[in-house]
Amino acid sequence: MLLDPEGKDFLAERYGVVIDNIQHRMISSMLKNKDLSGDPTTGSVEAKRFANSESKEYGTARAAAKGDLVKAKPVTVQIDVDREIVEELEEKDTKLYGVEGLIVRRTQNHTLSMSRELERAFFDKAVETGTKFSTSESAAQDILEAAIQSVETTKNNYVDGVPRDMIHVTASPEFYGEIRKYLDSVENSNIDTAAESFNAFHGVRVDSSVYLPAGAKFVVMVYGSIAQPVLPKPYAA
Repeated sequence: MLLDPEGKDFLAERYGVVIDNIQHRMISSMLKNKDLSGDPTTGSVEAKRFANSESKEYGTARAAAKGDLVKAKPVTVQIDVDREIVEELEEKDTKLYGVEGLIVRRTQNHTLSMSRELERAFFDKAVETGTKFSTSESAAQDILEAAIQSVETTKNNYVDGVPRDMIHVTASPEFYGEIRKYLDSVENSNIDTAAESFNAFHGVRVDSSVYLPAGAKFVVMVYGSIAQPVLPKPYAA
C-alpha cells in the first residue's frame, strides 16, 4: 500500500500535517528568527544585526560625495544537530487500526515528540545565553514588570529601546499561575481568563510552558533574538 502512488501521496500528506502542527503548536516557532540567508544544506546560515543609523547635519553626505556605510554584524548559525525518528511495525500491529490508522496515530505522536524536543532545545539555549535577572521585588507581578523593563530599556549599537509589542514572556506553569491570579484579582483587568495565553500584562504577551529548564521561572525575550532553524526531511519510501 505504501509503495504505490496513492500510498506515497498519503505519507506525504501526513508528513505535511506533522510539520504544520509543529509550527502551530510550538511557542519557539513564534519566537525564532526566520530572517536568515544562505543555503541550509551547507550546514550553516547567516543572520545579520544592523547597527542603528545616525543623522548628521544636512549636506554632510553631499560634501563627502557618499553616504555612511550600513554596518551589519553577521552571525553564523550552525545547523549541526542531526536527529531521526525511525520506527518499525509488525504486520499484526495493523490488524486493529489498519495501515492508515496506524500512520495517523504515529504522526500525531511524532508531532508531540518533535515539539517537545525542539521546545526544550530552544529554551535551554535562551537560558544558557541570556542574562540572569534579579530584583529586590517580591510580588510576582512586580518581578515580571521589572524583568520586562530590563529588556525594554536595552540600548546598544543595535538597539535603542525595545517596544513592548516586540517582547514576549514564556513562564513556568507555577509563575504563570501567579500572574494569572493577580490579573484575575484586578478589577476591570479586561482579561479573558479562559484564554491560555494573554496579551495584556502591561502590553506584553505571556505564554505558559512546561519546557523551561529546571529552576527557570520565566524567560523574557525579543521576538527573533534566537535562530534555531529546523530542516525536517522524510525518509524516502
